Formats: sequence, structure tokens, C-alpha cells
Amino acid sequence: MSRIVLAFRSFFAILFSGKMPPDIAQELGFSPQRKPQPAAKPAPAVRAPQPSDGALQILGILQRDSRLIDFLMEDITAYSDDQVGAAVRDLHQRCRDSLNRYLVLAPVIDGVEGSPTKLDTNDPSIVKLLGNVPASGKAPSGLLRHKGWKAEKIDLPPLAPGSNASVIAPAEVEIE
Repeated sequence: MSRIVLAFRSFFAILFSGKMPPDIAQELGFSPQRKPQPAAKPAPAVRAPQPSDGALQILGILQRDSRLIDFLMEDITAYSDDQVGAAVRDLHQRCRDSLNRYLVLAPVIDGVEGSPTKLDTNDPSIVKLLGNVPASGKAPSGLLRHKGWKAEKIDLPPLAPGSNASVIAPAEVEIE
């Protein structure tokens, strides 16, 4: 091909498509220029949800809504019983509201504490036997000392992708 034809074809190809056609580049002795591709960034490792995430999440909710951890970590020995009682009354209500928003809790044994109770099971994950516990494997009878609690429904919001579940409450910094 004539150099003028190659020049015109190259000019208009670059003008309209932004690249030189491979046949012209080869005719002129150039190999097609390839832009080096940046190395693909490896996707950040997605951490599989852990059983502790829900526990830390509810603890974070209790901190966010009622500052429970702040209260528990503070040394209250310098405060009077009246001051602690006033703080606990408000804390109690806010914690209870948060639990009711995200969990449906029910007693393990729905009975009156202090009353005789016939057990259906002696599974230690369901019932903790106290006192003179028989060696036999059958479920005994006894006095109900504590009803216990179980979660019948858990409705926690989903964790944000990539969030650090171990951070219960982020630090707060005011910029002036």
C-alpha cells in the first residue's frame, strides 16, 4: 500500500476508534500496542459468619440503645445507692425495649418459682439440676428455683458486609 493511503487510514481510524488497525500496524512494522492490564486485585476474603457474631451484635445493640457496656465498665463505688438506682431504672427500660425489639424470649419452664415441678427432661442444656441430684438418668421432680430463658425468635438486622463483628461500639471522635 502506498504510504499516503496508510497515513489517511491510520489518521481516520485513530480519530474515530481511538486505535490503529492491526493490519496497518503490521504493515508499518509495529506490533499492536497492548496496554498492560493491571493485576486484578484479589477479592477481600469474606469472613464466614461466626456463632459469636449474633451475641456481639446484640451486645452492640444494647450499647447503642442504652449504653449498657459503659455502665458495666464504669466504677460505681463512688456513687450513692440512690444515684445508681436512678441510673439503673432508665438503663433497665432501654435494655428491655431493645431486647423486645429483636428477640422473642420465653421461659424454659413456664411455672411459678418456688413451686413443685415435674421435669420432662434432665438435659443439662435445658435444665440445671441443683441440690441432691440422683444418679439415675430419669428426670426427677423438684422445686422450680428459676424459670430459665430461651429465645423463641431472633430478628437481628443483617450485618453489613465487611463489617468487623468484634467491634461492639465504634469509638466516637468529634472533629472541631
